[in-house]
Amino acid sequence: MTRVIVIGAGVAGLACAIRLQHAGYEVEIFEKEALPGGKMHRISRDGYSFDLGPTIVMMPDLYKEIFELAGRNPDDYIPMQQLSPMYSGYFKQGKEKLDVSNDLVQLTALFEAVDEKDAEGFLRYISDLYGRFNIAKNHFLQRPFRHKRDFYNINMLNQGLKLKTLGNAENMMNSYIKDKRLRDIISFQTLYIGVSPAKSPSLYTIIPMIEFLYGIWFIKGGMHTMAAGMARLFEELGGVIHYNVPVDEIIIHNGQAVGVKTPVGMFSADYVMCNADFPYAVKHLVNDEAAKGKYTDKKIDNMDYSCSCFVMYLGMAKKYEEITNVHNFVFSEDLDRNIQQIFDGSPLEDPSLYMYIASKIDPTLAPEGKDGLYVLMPISELKTAQYEWNDETEQYYREKMLAKLEQLPGMENIREEIVTETRVTPVDFKHRFNAYNGATFGLQPTLFQSNHLRPQSKAVSCENLYFTGSSTHPGAGVPIVLLSSKIAAGELMLDDKNYRK
Repeated sequence: MTRVIVIGAGVAGLACAIRLQHAGYEVEIFEKEALPGGKMHRISRDGYSFDLGPTIVMMPDLYKEIFELAGRNPDDYIPMQQLSPMYSGYFKQGKEKLDVSNDLVQLTALFEAVDEKDAEGFLRYISDLYGRFNIAKNHFLQRPFRHKRDFYNINMLNQGLKLKTLGNAENMMNSYIKDKRLRDIISFQTLYIGVSPAKSPSLYTIIPMIEFLYGIWFIKGGMHTMAAGMARLFEELGGVIHYNVPVDEIIIHNGQAVGVKTPVGMFSADYVMCNADFPYAVKHLVNDEAAKGKYTDKKIDNMDYSCSCFVMYLGMAKKYEEITNVHNFVFSEDLDRNIQQIFDGSPLEDPSLYMYIASKIDPTLAPEGKDGLYVLMPISELKTAQYEWNDETEQYYREKMLAKLEQLPGMENIREEIVTETRVTPVDFKHRFNAYNGATFGLQPTLFQSNHLRPQSKAVSCENLYFTGSSTHPGAGVPIVLLSSKIAAGELMLDDKNYRK
C-alpha cells in the first residue's frame, strides 16, 4: 500500500487523512498535542469545558461531507442544531442590543426599523453577493492553481472580473447600508479570518451573507466534538494517530519528501501531507533550501499575517439569564479606530469582544446552574504589536476585557463570580500551535495573498510534499479549511495516479 504521513491532526490534517485512508492509502498522523483538532482543541477545568479556538459553525454541509464520504451518518458523530437568533450585537456600552436572525422576515424587520433605505440596501447586498459567492465557489474555492495557466486564461480571468475584488469590504458595505451599527455587524466579520475590513477584498463580505442564507449551527459538546469525531472516523477506517509526537523535520532526498524526523525516530513515507501552519513549516521543518523554492525565510518574514487573539475562558459561579444568545459581539464605541489599532500595533484603548456561552445551549459543558464564558479579543500579532507580551500586557488586556463585560446586562459583578480562569495569548498561539508571529488565522487573505498568489497544496520545488490548512489556498475559517483539505488530498491522489500510469 502507498504510505502517507500527515503532519498535524488539525481539522485539515484529519480531513485529508480520512479522504486518503478511505481511498486506500495507508495513512499515519503525527500530532504534537495529546488531543486531535489543532486550534479546535478543548480546555477542561473544574467541571467546565471550553472550545479553545473556533466556535461558529457555518456551512454545515461541509462539516457533514467528510463523514458522508465514508458512508457514515454525520449525526452519529457531530449532532447539530440551528441557532435562532444567530447572535446578539451590543452597542453603546452594552445598553443597546440587536438580535440578528437568518429568518428573512425578522431580518427585514430589523433593517426596516432603522431605515427602509438600509433594508433596500441589505436586500441588494444579499442578491449581489450571492451571485459572486457562486462564482467563487464554482471557479476558485474548490480548485487548485498548480500552474500559472490555471489562473491566467480567458475563462478564469473573465470569472475573476465578475468577483469585483479590487474594492475593500468596508467601502462595499458603505455602498449598501448607511447605519453604522448595521454596517459594523456585517463588515467586522472579516475578523473571523483575521483581516481588516478596510484591507480585505470586498468578496469577503460573503462571510455574513453565508450566515444570513444558511444560518449558524451548534455541535453538541462544542466544536471539539468535530475534531474528536473526525479522529474517531479516521481510526475506524484503519488509520493511526501518534499523539504527543511532534515532527522536527520533513526529510527531503533528491528533491523528494521521503518521510519525517521526530523525537522518537525517523519514519518513511511515499508522500508527506503537512498540516502545520505553512509559514512555520517551510521555515522550520523544510531544511533543504532548494525545496523551499520561492518561500525563502526572508519571504516568509515579509508576508502579511492575520491578527491574533487574546482569549479568556471563565468558569462562572452562576448562569447569566439576561444574556439570551450563545454568540454575542460587544462593539467598541469606535470600531474603526479599534480595528486600526489592531492592525497598526497600537495598544487597544476600547476593544471589541466576542463572547461565546456554549453552556447556554449544552448544560453538560458546565456544572449545574453555572455558565462557562469564552471571551475573545482580536489583537495585534506579535510582529505588528508595538509592545511586548508580558505579564503586564496580559493584565492590561484582562482588565479591558472585564471592564467591557461589566457593562452587559446581569454581569455587573462578574469579577467576583469567576470560579476558574484560563488565558491564551498570541505567545501561546505561537509556541503551542506554531502559528507564525502568533497570527491565529495564518496568512492574511489580501488580494496579493489569495487564489493563485496564496501558497498552494502541492509544493512547487519538492516532489511528494503537500500542504493544507489556513495559510494555504483557499484560506482560513473551518469551512474553507475543509475545502483546503479536499484540494490537497485530490492533488496528492492525482500525482499518485499519474505516477502509476
